[in-house]
Amino acid sequence: MCPSGFSLFFPSPPVPTALNLPRSLPKSQPPATTTTSFGFRNLTETFTVDVQRAEGRPLNIPLIAPFTIASSRLDRVENVAIRIELSNGCAGWGEAPILPSVTAEDQATALAMVAEACCYLKQSRAMTLGSALREIGGILPGHEFASVRAGVEMALIDAVANSIGIPLCRLFGGVSNTITTDITIPICSPDKAAELASKYCKQGFRTLKLKVGKNLNGDLEVLQAIRRVYPDCLFILDANEGYTSNEAIQVLQKLHEMEVTPVLFEQPVLRDDWEGLGHVYHVAKNKYGVAVAADESCRSLADVRKIVEENLANVINIKLAKVGVLGALEIIEVAKASGLNLMIGGMVETRLAMGFAGHLAAGFGCFKFIDLDTPILLSEDPVLEGYEASGPIYKFTNARGHGGFLHWDNILWYVLILILNCKC
Repeated sequence: MCPSGFSLFFPSPPVPTALNLPRSLPKSQPPATTTTSFGFRNLTETFTVDVQRAEGRPLNIPLIAPFTIASSRLDRVENVAIRIELSNGCAGWGEAPILPSVTAEDQATALAMVAEACCYLKQSRAMTLGSALREIGGILPGHEFASVRAGVEMALIDAVANSIGIPLCRLFGGVSNTITTDITIPICSPDKAAELASKYCKQGFRTLKLKVGKNLNGDLEVLQAIRRVYPDCLFILDANEGYTSNEAIQVLQKLHEMEVTPVLFEQPVLRDDWEGLGHVYHVAKNKYGVAVAADESCRSLADVRKIVEENLANVINIKLAKVGVLGALEIIEVAKASGLNLMIGGMVETRLAMGFAGHLAAGFGCFKFIDLDTPILLSEDPVLEGYEASGPIYKFTNARGHGGFLHWDNILWYVLILILNCKC
């Protein structure tokens, strides 16, 4: 279970033994003692960060196949990788995803804002981790820069975890060091969906997240095709704002007639259609026993409070790129205290961002739905080390941080090759 109350929000893991302590600590950081706590909240106020190097670079990777949802289509990832190195030589890695129609930033804007934040960190004197994160929040405020803010926060927190020699899942509470994710089937033909479902079944995925919302009848045909090849899989439906409330309820009725009950119906209506969201939620819950998640409708703590106060959904989908790391922690606290179930998801990211989000989910251990599958959709994996994946199960066995990193100089060469290939 997730602890509640911000003062108790980050359980402090046992103090590392001498064998597990890093060889050196950052400047101004006192040696560990038996009373030192390495929980996240404690570190924000006691750990001093002195940033020596910080930089963002394009992270462009083709997808295995186009990723189509109700609101957009993506042919390749065009994200931003972020590396921050402290004065003790320990580095941290983050990623700012770019997903049209969801994130506010494009890649050029993200690169410019990462450069501004990194420049500030390099020029600043040593400060506590909490102060550094607050300053970054001021430079990259609100939803407009949430994806970039999340990437910079990831890199800073990862650098600190590397410095003290513990994995992020332990920093965030240490409830577990594994998670089990679903797998996404994008909007596609019934035959293609059936092919993917059969493949994922053989790989051990139990829950399929099906993108819907462009064509109601076509969505039902896809569901029927999947059921034929994988009759006992669990379904999450994700409309990405694609339905009206009446269409969403029609889908639930048709599925009921097919004797199919989704475990979750995610973002059935437009983000700002609060009345429609609430209507679908109450019908889904009371008539069909289906949970409803707010995703695009949940981009801030204020959104969460509105959902709670007006009883508009019973699941909140937290994505770091929507609200940042610190924003996600605030939302977890409010959602947990309000009795909402939690889902953790991503945009379309590599194992840098998915590794961080996975560590957070494993550390807290309170996410009912886990949707961190997007690295599986990429044609290449540029991330070295990090978590171990066996089908839907991710194991976080690394000793420090989230464990993933890039061959930094190779990233620029890879971008140049992509540009040349596009021109040929």
